[in-house]
Amino acid sequence: MILLYSLSRSAEWDATVRSFKEYDVYYLSGYVKAFHIHGDGGPYLFYYESPSLKAIYVYMRRPTALEGVYDSVTPYGYGGVLFEGDTSEENKAAFLKEYLQFMEQEHIVDNFVRYHPVLRNAEPMKSISNVIDLGKTIAFDLSSPEVIWDNIISKNRNMIRKAEKNGIEIRHGKDMALFEDFRRIYNATMDKDHAEEYYYFGDAFYASIHNDLHDNYEMFYAVLDGQIIAMSIILFANKQMHYHLSGSMIEFRNLAPSNLLLYKVALWGCEQGYKTFHLGGGVGSGEDNLYKFKAAFNKKSDYQFSIGKQIFDQAKYDELVAMRASQDAEFNRESKFFPLYRA
Repeated sequence: MILLYSLSRSAEWDATVRSFKEYDVYYLSGYVKAFHIHGDGGPYLFYYESPSLKAIYVYMRRPTALEGVYDSVTPYGYGGVLFEGDTSEENKAAFLKEYLQFMEQEHIVDNFVRYHPVLRNAEPMKSISNVIDLGKTIAFDLSSPEVIWDNIISKNRNMIRKAEKNGIEIRHGKDMALFEDFRRIYNATMDKDHAEEYYYFGDAFYASIHNDLHDNYEMFYAVLDGQIIAMSIILFANKQMHYHLSGSMIEFRNLAPSNLLLYKVALWGCEQGYKTFHLGGGVGSGEDNLYKFKAAFNKKSDYQFSIGKQIFDQAKYDELVAMRASQDAEFNRESKFFPLYRA
């Protein structure tokens, strides 16, 4: 049996997701709603059920240059097929057959997946699809305050102590007015990092986080002498926390407000009974400065980030690539970007 839920059936969508023992915030309708507003496509929850296996997959459906033909991608963040039950090769093969037939019926030409490192849901997909292991990601182990502190490297502990010594306080809340400060600080951070236009979000995007994910987010912020100098949107669900979006004022970075902020978030999560606080990895899955900053919070963390690339209709895919090539003299057919026609 296959069911498909759109945002018009968000209550049923979320009830289905929460029926899975290992669901996470990225699968909830409230999470994808903000990215639908941002222009990432139409969100759908695919649900599969057989006598001994069930599965969910959230994807954003996007129109292509061919009328009535679409492609799909996991929403910003992490996702991928989440199984529950008997994941024997026979059961997975039966799932794959119905999944492929469904995608063909929906006129979806290809799919790009960012798997969830903490859920490790790439592993059962490796025998039935094209899964590519990329870099590592970092997460706090929130077992206890002692475990949190012991896993932080000594240099980072010194930075945390420095921030406290300099009088930085960490606060948190859900006031919509906080998003005004957040957007200002976050956008300035994106400007400094020369970020692509995609990473600048509008008022409606932030309003959706506040309204549609109200029970699954908290804003943490660092304050110095009454001024907010760093902020982070933290998401959570089902014993898992995530470092979602963040920014800090460059003139105060030497005081390490973000180091103290993340440490305090981890302690708060531990108090609330959460098990992990996932920070993610580096830009493009590389072990860059961003990755090293995150890795300093847990020297034992070693989560694997993986992606998936699937083409359901090779003829249509090739047609889209040919169309793109005919319209762009600088188009690079050798690019590793997927799908190639969006490179």
